[in-house]
Amino acid sequence: MKNQIAIVTGASSGIGKASAIALAEDGFDLAITDLRVDSLKSTHSAIEALGRRAISIPLDIRDQAQIDDALMQVERQFGEFYLLVNNAGVPSLRKPAIDIHHQEWEELMAVNLTGTFFMTTSFGKKLIEQGKGGCVVNIGSTHGQVGFKGASAYGIAKAGISHLSKMLAIEWAPYNIRINTIAPGSTLTESRAPSFAEPSRKEELLSRVPLNRFAKPEEIAAAVRYLASPLASYTTGQTILIDGGLTAA
Repeated sequence: MKNQIAIVTGASSGIGKASAIALAEDGFDLAITDLRVDSLKSTHSAIEALGRRAISIPLDIRDQAQIDDALMQVERQFGEFYLLVNNAGVPSLRKPAIDIHHQEWEELMAVNLTGTFFMTTSFGKKLIEQGKGGCVVNIGSTHGQVGFKGASAYGIAKAGISHLSKMLAIEWAPYNIRINTIAPGSTLTESRAPSFAEPSRKEELLSRVPLNRFAKPEEIAAAVRYLASPLASYTTGQTILIDGGLTAA
């Protein structure tokens, strides 16, 4: 995939950062985004250390004007692009459904589903105009595949991400644009490390996981690089679960 162009949202840490670095290892040049451009410095440096080009773009995917501007920046600096990794998102509210306020629901959906949808369709429109095909990888969650207490809004949004991939895979197949979802289980990222370190929380989470450990961001990134590669050229509209056996148990 040398010299192909990828965009990774939410690339400052965790799965987004690991995915951007893995793609750089495979030869991609990267446009990386996050709410604050200064949070992308570490990822940006790691990409350049691998000999690949990188641009860092501040982006709030709730704002269509910012999405349009980010895509124009990528076009100006890199030309045509091939891959979008939708990793930007906000965490679960962790509260019962009956206690969720309308504003909390709207704020979570605005990023985790609505923003992802319009980031994807804006990118897809550019790919269709380019006429050379391409690829989208969405980061979903096991919360979108099975039920969990106290995570209803988050789970509903992530379920929407999986179905988004199915619907758009059908629409965009004639243009040779593939779109898939990766649904990770609990992944040990910087933001979740404090919560996962709490003994009761750790025991609760791992009691469901046959492999009895959390995923590493690099293990999720391995699936991203597979779906982005020619090896996955016949894979579209799918959700790949990487969950240590959670959904099989």
